[in-house]
Amino acid sequence: MLTTTTNSIGMEFVSIPSGFFKMGGDKVREQAEDHENPIHRVDIRKGFFMGRFSVTQEQWARVMESNPSEFAGGQRPVECVSWHDAQVFIESLNASENTRTYRLPTEAEWEYAARANSTTAYSFGNETSSLSAHAWFKKNAGDMTQPVGQLEPNEWGLYDMHGNVHEWCQDWFDRNYYTQSPKTDPTGPSTGLARALRGGDWSSLDWYCRCASRSLSSPDRRSSRVGFRLVREVNENDSQAA
Repeated sequence: MLTTTTNSIGMEFVSIPSGFFKMGGDKVREQAEDHENPIHRVDIRKGFFMGRFSVTQEQWARVMESNPSEFAGGQRPVECVSWHDAQVFIESLNASENTRTYRLPTEAEWEYAARANSTTAYSFGNETSSLSAHAWFKKNAGDMTQPVGQLEPNEWGLYDMHGNVHEWCQDWFDRNYYTQSPKTDPTGPSTGLARALRGGDWSSLDWYCRCASRSLSSPDRRSSRVGFRLVREVNENDSQAA
C-alpha cells in the first residue's frame, strides 16, 4: 500500500515503490518519435517519494517570497520558472528543513511514476477520448493553467502528470540517450545544452501528453507552460520499503 507524507509547506508526497518498467513509446500504437526509442527495460532500485501535485504558486511563495507566474492563483502550478530557478527553490527548501532529500526527478523516475504500472500510451489506457478526465490540455484548459488536483489521478495517486504544465527533470537531454542508457537508475547524459521536460501542458495536443513523450528546453528558459514537481528521497525515518 502506498503511503503519503506532507512537508513543512504543505507539499504532499506519495511513496513510489522500487520496481522496473519499459521506458519509451510504441512507434506503431502511439506514433512515438525516434528519441522515444528504443523501448527498454529500466530498473528503479530504490523507492522514493513523488510530489502528488506540481509545485503550486502558494508553495513557491512560502519559500521564495515571490510569484513569477503568468496565470496567478495560489493553487495553480507555479510557472515561468527556469530549471535554474527550480534548483534555487530546492536548495532553499532543503535548507529550511535541514535535509538534502529534495530534488527534481530523473526522466526515468518521472516516466515510471507517470505510468504507475501501465504499459499504455497514457496511464489510463490508449484512448485519447478519456484524456480530458485526467489532464488539462489544449482541448479543455481554456488557454491557461488550472488549479492542481481537480482531475483524475493515476493509479499511484499522482495528479496532472499528463498536462497542466510541462515539468522539469534533472537530466540533460540527449535525443539518442535511449540507445546507450544504463539499465539501472539512469540519470541522463553527463553534459548537454538543454534539460529534459516531461508531461503535457495547457496548450498541448493530446499526442504530447503521452507517458513517453519527451521534450527539452534551455535551463535558463522561463515559460508559462513550464513548472515542476519534486522528488523526496527516502531516509531512515521513513517507513516506506526500498
